[in-house]
Amino acid sequence: MIHYQLQCDHGHGFDGWFSDSASFERQAERGLIACPSCNSLAITRALMAPALGRKARHGVDRPAPPSTPAQPAEPPSQGVIPAPAMPDQLRALLQRMRAEVEKTCDDVGGNFAEEARRIHYGEVEARGIYGETTPSEAEALTEEGIDFGVLPWLPRSDS
Repeated sequence: MIHYQLQCDHGHGFDGWFSDSASFERQAERGLIACPSCNSLAITRALMAPALGRKARHGVDRPAPPSTPAQPAEPPSQGVIPAPAMPDQLRALLQRMRAEVEKTCDDVGGNFAEEARRIHYGEVEARGIYGETTPSEAEALTEEGIDFGVLPWLPRSDS
């Protein structure tokens, strides 16, 4: 695996892991790599420092780079468990998925359950929809045999 520091045409930097340099080139040419900050598909490899081993060629140990002491984390407020950080590539993928759903489907807002039923029972023409529903409405849709999915809905990258 190769680790690259990547950069979009707006100057945002992020990490990427690829099986080899050709894999990066193919994915970049096909527009499969997006900036997690702005969704730009104009991605290039940023300048990187070389990875150096800790031992010299003749077996002489080099000193390890100095490490900074870990700062104690502030305790979370009571009852709140901090969520783990989302990897940049996952964030970019979810933002691209949101953009595609918004581009190709109809936003039915809080009428999702009602509109899903109308589509399921043939009252209106079938089409892709997205919106919001309560947990009890979602459970009722499932009990009626109406297929739907729940997607993690990240804020837009441009907001």
